[in-house]
Amino acid sequence: MPLLFGTAGVPLSAKERSTEAGVKRVRELQLDAMEVEFVQGVRMGEEKAQKIAQIAVEEKVALSCHGPYWINFNSQEPEKVAASRERLLHSARISKILGVKSVVFHPAFYHQDDPQVVLVRTAGELMKVREILDAEGNDVILRPETTGKPSQLGTLQEVLTLAQAVPGVLPCIDISHLHARSNGRINTYDEFCQVLEAAAESLGDRWVKHVHFHVSGIDYGVKGEKKHLILEESDLRYPELMKAFHTFGVEGLVICESPNLEEDALLLQTTYRTMA
Repeated sequence: MPLLFGTAGVPLSAKERSTEAGVKRVRELQLDAMEVEFVQGVRMGEEKAQKIAQIAVEEKVALSCHGPYWINFNSQEPEKVAASRERLLHSARISKILGVKSVVFHPAFYHQDDPQVVLVRTAGELMKVREILDAEGNDVILRPETTGKPSQLGTLQEVLTLAQAVPGVLPCIDISHLHARSNGRINTYDEFCQVLEAAAESLGDRWVKHVHFHVSGIDYGVKGEKKHLILEESDLRYPELMKAFHTFGVEGLVICESPNLEEDALLLQTTYRTMA
């Protein structure tokens, strides 16, 4: 599969705010992917998921999914950890019906705990989720995301470690989050290549052939991410990022989260393809 570009959610120019209309609009725009946003909870039944899956196949649009924001495998309250497992399981079950290959999620907050303790705890919780899904015959990939604030679990090394430790887990590498989390670093061709090289060395072809990136402009400060920006209104050197993607020959999805969604998704796609 080549590198496919798409939007985080329904394109702004879609006739309706429905997932079905979003998939059709993605194809009209000549994009190839869309991330279904379950960030406020999974509000989709099985029948609707089946319908959307059929439309996505007909329109040749690759789907991914973003799970609810309310996942925190390091909550101090055991019932919230259990609820986090259920939210991720629910996302993965609906995703399988949707024909989605990957579920992206934010794994945990550090709170006052040592990051290494949080990492081990999160890996253990993901193993529990993965065992349940495997028993159900659900091979949807779970993708912990690199996060934009230093209060969150989600450095590049942490998500790579989770992917090494738990079968059926691969990272969602949010380049903009890495840029924000480092307060402006990770913004040159060489730095982007270092990110891709670290992932490729850690995970090999199972990542190189199945990547999932988030890209947008981003506003940040010493505490990391503030908000997403339109690419041309940000300092993200996206042409250098597209060059790095070419250099490593990665295959999979690039999902744009800029406020103008499809405009920047098309900009990224055009920039990437003109380098071919």
